[in-house]
Amino acid sequence: MSDPYSGYLHQSNDGKDLSLPPGKAVCVGRNYVEHAKELNNPVPANPLLFIKPYTAMTGLTPSIQLPVEKGPCHFETELTVLIGSPLTQANEAQAADAIAGIGLGLDLTLRDLQDELKKKGHPWEIAKSFDGSCPLSAFISPRRISNIEDTEYRLWVNGELRQHGQTRQMITAVNKLLSYCSQHFTLLPGDVVLTGTPAGVGVLQRGDLLKFQLDTLMSFETQVI
Repeated sequence: MSDPYSGYLHQSNDGKDLSLPPGKAVCVGRNYVEHAKELNNPVPANPLLFIKPYTAMTGLTPSIQLPVEKGPCHFETELTVLIGSPLTQANEAQAADAIAGIGLGLDLTLRDLQDELKKKGHPWEIAKSFDGSCPLSAFISPRRISNIEDTEYRLWVNGELRQHGQTRQMITAVNKLLSYCSQHFTLLPGDVVLTGTPAGVGVLQRGDLLKFQLDTLMSFETQVI
């Protein structure tokens, strides 16, 4: 089992303590059209939500650990939003005010297992929500992001650019997405929302070197072990 995320979640990328408890991760499927197409999935009319528990969360640096003997594990790079105040039935302005931090994360996915479960019409949490399946970076202040609805992030794998996310291309924009989530269940301080992955997902291998960049504000590397 991966080390719990407790303590790491409290860190901003300048080392400050954000003083928030670890919570759940709310994830969004198929929020970029090209990603839905690359997996031959229909584009949903509304955000497709699922939850990863606290035990799925782990640090994104200095390394991430692949699950053992569970089949191919895909990377999905996503912009992450740290919630700083409770959101229930919130509008978009309230959702924007509740953002305590912005970062990057991976939605690790056991793709073969997920496909098998989907074909059977079964829930696929065990392919998405296993221990360590939600590696997260530290967070930067939302005040440093000039426009969260026009933000870019990238992932390189072994020096090759594999994913380039642009939030303006999201099917459901960030603040609208947070509002939508809050219509169905309360978001609490310490919860993290993963906002969907762009096209370019693929299989991780042990030894891969991953480089992440969020605009010009955050850049770091991690090793797959």
